[in-house]
Amino acid sequence: MPKLKTKRSAAKRFTKTAKGKFMFNREGRSHILTKKSTKRKRRLRKRAVIDDTMVKALKRMMPYV
Repeated sequence: MPKLKTKRSAAKRFTKTAKGKFMFNREGRSHILTKKSTKRKRRLRKRAVIDDTMVKALKRMMPYV
């Protein structure tokens, strides 16, 4: 069976934790930060866990991660 290719766009956006969960950075933190509240910007700093419904698709996109 041939090797599977990793979807590079997914590999750049998501990381896998030691327990097998996928983490991602929240969007909306790149520019026009003056309109956003401090509380909102602080929340956007943290990484979030992918929902269980997307895990199967991510495992298919990144077979060796």
